Amino acid sequence: MFEIKLYNPSLENEWNRFVANGKNATFLFDRRYMDYHHDRFTDSSLMFYRKGTLFALLPANRVDDVLYSHQGLTYGGLLMNKKASAENIVELYKELNDWLSAQGIVKVVYKAMPWIYHRLPAQEDLYALTEVCHAELTTREISSTIILNNRIKFAESRKSGLRKALRSNLRFAKSDDLESFWNMLNNNLMTRHGVHPVHSLAELQLLKSRFPDKITLYLIYNIKGRPIAGTLIFDTGQVIHTQYIASTDEGKAEGALDLLFDKLINNNVYPSALYFDFGKSTENGGHYLNNNLIFQKEGFGGRGVCYDTYTWKV
Repeated sequence: MFEIKLYNPSLENEWNRFVANGKNATFLFDRRYMDYHHDRFTDSSLMFYRKGTLFALLPANRVDDVLYSHQGLTYGGLLMNKKASAENIVELYKELNDWLSAQGIVKVVYKAMPWIYHRLPAQEDLYALTEVCHAELTTREISSTIILNNRIKFAESRKSGLRKALRSNLRFAKSDDLESFWNMLNNNLMTRHGVHPVHSLAELQLLKSRFPDKITLYLIYNIKGRPIAGTLIFDTGQVIHTQYIASTDEGKAEGALDLLFDKLINNNVYPSALYFDFGKSTENGGHYLNNNLIFQKEGFGGRGVCYDTYTWKV
């Protein structure tokens, strides 16, 4: 039997301690990260207790009678402790559905966590979704990931760009200049898609101040010392994730991104990491594959990891 509680701010420390030790949690589920945009969502995160001990978390928000794996996060799903077994999780989902029904929830939209983020194997939830919830796979998107101890060599197009960057004496460096990077990123997105970055500059500055050892900016500078490309890295320990990538027209012409990722992937910047994840190259719920974008990521050696969303009726 499980006791199910709705999260409230008085439980923040207990929540965060669990996130720090769960078998499939990352710092994105720390409330100091999740709550930066608390005004945009009606938080309905759940905490599951077994024999008086916190056993699992479900980061979530509610819209009318639908419960979502938190819409403010790239991935989600059930966060479990290291002792969670398949039998436990099957029982948890049975009780969850009864509890949700009593709360007036009629549908759940569930973003599963990609396996590369698991500290230990943690797909008991996927089994329960099928066996208990009869959930349907409703969205599949694809990311490009490198296994760092089994890297594929850069494609010739990426090597050519790297040679050009080296001839131009471009310089790679860690930086705190989020404003220059955000402006570069915003200009890219507005020019191509007419949209702003998901995070405002102020939000990125806030998050970086809260997680200075996990959020890092790297820039490429031209010979005059002006930034012309960069990436904002989210370091979850075993996964190095490029949250944002941006380049100026000059950076594109000079192979700046090729130098940037050569440094990050091939020069042991993150020696304890297992995976380097470039993020998704799909749009419109996975129905549109951005071939130019994924071609570039695959040129660095990235290969496919799926980000899946399931839906079920309660």
